[in-house]
Amino acid sequence: MTAGPPWPLAYTVSTDDCHVPVPLGFQAPLAEAAVRLAELGYDGVEAQVRDVDARDARALAKAVETPGLRVFALATGPIATQDRLTLTDPSPDVRRHALDRLLGAARLAAALGVPLTLGQTRGTFLRGLEDSQRHWAEQAVRRLAEEVAALGGTLLLEPQCRENTSLWHTPEEALAFAASLGCRTSLALDTHHLARERLDPIAAVRDHAGATHCLQLAAATGRGPLPLGDLRLPPLLRALRDAGFTGWLTLEHTQEGGSPLAAARSWTALHDAAGTLA
Repeated sequence: MTAGPPWPLAYTVSTDDCHVPVPLGFQAPLAEAAVRLAELGYDGVEAQVRDVDARDARALAKAVETPGLRVFALATGPIATQDRLTLTDPSPDVRRHALDRLLGAARLAAALGVPLTLGQTRGTFLRGLEDSQRHWAEQAVRRLAEEVAALGGTLLLEPQCRENTSLWHTPEEALAFAASLGCRTSLALDTHHLARERLDPIAAVRDHAGATHCLQLAAATGRGPLPLGDLRLPPLLRALRDAGFTGWLTLEHTQEGGSPLAAARSWTALHDAAGTLA
């Protein structure tokens, strides 16, 4: 077995405020997931949060750090997927509640000293409301950016496919909006979403490595664990290395065969592919 990729490996997990573990993350309570992932050789986690604040920092850090891992970032998908709260909802109360949740997550991220990722909570447009919804979402993200800046943190915008959100589907779109924000802003790229938008992940990481904090990985078909011998991985890892990528890799995929097996499969596939970097 090779020494592995020259970047830290994280795995998607759910914090204990989630109703259930997210489908694309380890299917266990946070502390249990952290122990199993440490045993497999992972370096840390990307934690999906639902309803948190800075007061939760100590418990979250203890659950992850006790087995020797670290938190690389907080992600906010469950705010939308589990509670249906988005920044583009026609209801002002729902939009306010969604932003309140994001601000709480920003305070927790700052307490942990990690970036905050914004993805699906941006929401989707309804016919006839597009202009208003774009305005609502952009104003809310500006407010979120103000909070992140005041806390000295970093906001990661994740370009996602249009099935998930109506805003910022490509790295270029996300970076153009990020340039108007008053806080440290970077990208979280995901091979699944890039492919769904008919974008070449290799070209995306080559062109945007300097503006990318993390790259999320899944199998090309079915969004499952990475298969051993995946022909996409060697050129993707070489593109990251040659472009000077300095972030981390996150496994975010379905849990076929159970989470321990899924995590082991992806870890093995990445370490095998890393042999091409020698």
